[in-house]
Amino acid sequence: MAEELQLRIYGGASLPTLLYLPGLHGDWTLIGGFRHAIGGKVRFIEITYPRTLTWSLDDYAAAVETALVKNGITRGWLLGESFSSQVVWAMVARGKFTAQGLILAGGFVKYPNPALWFMKKISDRISMALLVWIIFGYARVARFRYRRSSQALAAIDEFIARRTELDRRAAQQRLRLVAENDPRQIARQTKLPVFALTGFFDPIVPWPRVRRWLRKNCPGLRDYTVLVRADHNVLNTAPEEAAKQVLRWINDL
Repeated sequence: MAEELQLRIYGGASLPTLLYLPGLHGDWTLIGGFRHAIGGKVRFIEITYPRTLTWSLDDYAAAVETALVKNGITRGWLLGESFSSQVVWAMVARGKFTAQGLILAGGFVKYPNPALWFMKKISDRISMALLVWIIFGYARVARFRYRRSSQALAAIDEFIARRTELDRRAAQQRLRLVAENDPRQIARQTKLPVFALTGFFDPIVPWPRVRRWLRKNCPGLRDYTVLVRADHNVLNTAPEEAAKQVLRWINDL
């Protein structure tokens, strides 16, 4: 199925602009709780990537910039979740979008764990049957958790519907991009305000190593916040706490 990058905008142009770039899953289907929590206080823009098997990180950055320009958006805050922290660094290097600040949610600079190579190899071999079992297991938990919210349940249905074979292959390609990318020099040189948000329990990105590197090497780092009751998907597992922290950073700058 041919796809293009998709963009949705919530809130008026008079509000501070916050651009959400998704994690490895590549879409906006898990950001509903955070969007609701932060709604009315920012102009919230969310992205769904195409399920491409050929794009580089520079291609991702260029496509985001093009979509923003088409909608008259040339400046704002970048909120990069996990994989998309790498897209954020690519946008910083390109310098075409005026970033007022960078927020890494479960994000990183150079991925700090050599196990990524092994994870990528495993993901290359994972069957669709197993993937479907994992996804529907998540969906059962999420449906119970959000059973009183019709909006959240609709988002979960959308999340499930997008998990196709092509979707899995696109996620594998994004893992390869992460494994090959090294934006440490970009982070060392940036003077932009950099903030980071992560959940305490994160087996995917070892945040103590990320925090230590940023504190030592990134001159733009202003704050690194760990939410105790959240996990790697910090915007989804602690949406209200995450929204309050993000708004504090935006308003205090």
